Amino acid sequence: MFFDTLRFLIHTLSGLFVLVLLLRFYLQVARAPFKHPLCQFVMAATNFAVLPLRKLVPAMRGYDSATMLLAWLVSLLANVLVTLLSSVPEVFTFPQVWVALSLLSLLEVFKQSLTLLMGSVIVQAVLSWVSPYNPLMPVLDALTRPFLRPFRKANIGGVDLSPLVLFLIIQVILMLPVRMLEASFLTQLKVVL
Repeated sequence: MFFDTLRFLIHTLSGLFVLVLLLRFYLQVARAPFKHPLCQFVMAATNFAVLPLRKLVPAMRGYDSATMLLAWLVSLLANVLVTLLSSVPEVFTFPQVWVALSLLSLLEVFKQSLTLLMGSVIVQAVLSWVSPYNPLMPVLDALTRPFLRPFRKANIGGVDLSPLVLFLIIQVILMLPVRMLEASFLTQLKVVL
């Protein structure tokens, strides 16, 4: 029971930090208004880890590669800690374990990215109905606009259904290819453990 609680805490805390790091990355990519309090919070919450890493990892093609690398490293560290809780340390001598954990961490970052997009779409859709002039709308619009644009023609009777279409697509991606890959990586890991 203690180890289950510890695993839960590791996954939850690392997952939240990865989400904030991904939000920082995608806000920069979307060129969101950085004077917004949400953007200021994200920067303040991640600067302690991102800024030192930027000295070692330069931006690639204008993208903040240090932030994305840090998100992957946090996820990898969480997976290593959880693996340590459920097995003996000697398993880390096998290269297959490191490959499986690395790929699982990469998949986790991808899943968190989809979760972030899905959450942004849901919040934006709700706010568009209850508070369309909310100060958060420009930030959400910057994050979701590129993904909603291909589905803007899904309009019935003046109601924009593009968030629903995108939400369904994200759910299918999470249910089929992501779950299959995750099962494959976990199977590789369990074979060694």
